[in-house]
Amino acid sequence: MKQNFDIAVFEGDGIGPEITAPTVDILMAMAHGNPAYSLSFKTAAAGAAHYAQTGESLPDTSMAIARASDAILLSAMGLPNVRYKDGTEISPQIDLRKALVLFAGVRPVTIKAGQPTPLNLPAGKDVDFVLIRESTEGLFYTQGRGEVTKDEARETLLITRDISEKLFKFAFDLAKTRKDAGRGPGKVTCVDKANVFRAFAFFREMFDAEAAKHPDLIADHAYVDATALWMVQKPWDFDVMVTENMFGDILSDLGAGLMGGLGLAPSADIGLHNAVFQPCHGSAPDIAGQGAANPMAMILSAAMMLDWLGLRHDNPAMVADGVRLREAVEQVVSEGTVLTRDLGGIASTFDAATAVKRALSLA
Repeated sequence: MKQNFDIAVFEGDGIGPEITAPTVDILMAMAHGNPAYSLSFKTAAAGAAHYAQTGESLPDTSMAIARASDAILLSAMGLPNVRYKDGTEISPQIDLRKALVLFAGVRPVTIKAGQPTPLNLPAGKDVDFVLIRESTEGLFYTQGRGEVTKDEARETLLITRDISEKLFKFAFDLAKTRKDAGRGPGKVTCVDKANVFRAFAFFREMFDAEAAKHPDLIADHAYVDATALWMVQKPWDFDVMVTENMFGDILSDLGAGLMGGLGLAPSADIGLHNAVFQPCHGSAPDIAGQGAANPMAMILSAAMMLDWLGLRHDNPAMVADGVRLREAVEQVVSEGTVLTRDLGGIASTFDAATAVKRALSLA
């Protein structure tokens, strides 16, 4: 039986609409050619430009659309010259994470043969790991509510048992899924600073408790500073990494740098009932409207969405399409003939998206 899925689409700011349109076009074409599922898209307003016009960054109507959807496809958000009165940036994506309790921020890092990278990879070495960033608490807990006086400022780092136990279960389940698919050895690394902070010793204690439930998987620990070093020196050693919100924010950009830039960095923020899929990069207003933006991170985020929906709803054809879409992007990037400016090429947004469609035999 054909399954239909409702997708909420937030087109975003700056280059957001330019990378969203070809991504939705590809998704529609894939769904049209697959008898196992269909997709319905509903656009929802949000972001810095919307805030500048209306005084609302995430209207209640848009939140309602997000809550009612099967998945949320969210493009780049924010503009550097549009801020709240306290000086912080407009970030509906963080509001969605907190409102929908999207505790697992999933940041894949893959480098295939032929893909441009600042790393000097040994022959025969590919990189394929996933960083999971807790996305609702940690050092982001008091975002916009920190205490600031004339002489000092304070923010609160919060780690709770409720969220951490869900996070670690998610991490080990993902490692099992990757192992079964032949994409990893089934290893989960807890990244923390437990040698200094009691909060992270607490974090590690809960990780170890979850690890004990998975004797078929490997569990280990790493301090965050050492992890940053090893991500550069031996990134092929990692499989699934799980960490606190701020640490994950920093390490995920390092992972994007290993891949050649944020233009290739997809992400998902996943909870028990909802999930948001979006590129890691910003809205790049300096190139908005030029047709020069790299759509690959947005397209890869859409591939993650297909995979998540397929696994969640037991739709193997959808999972297969997620793999097809990811591999199509990897093929285009590895071939190196159709690359956007950020990757050293001259291709337009349209050219790059068309190359992906061609790799999928849709063009």
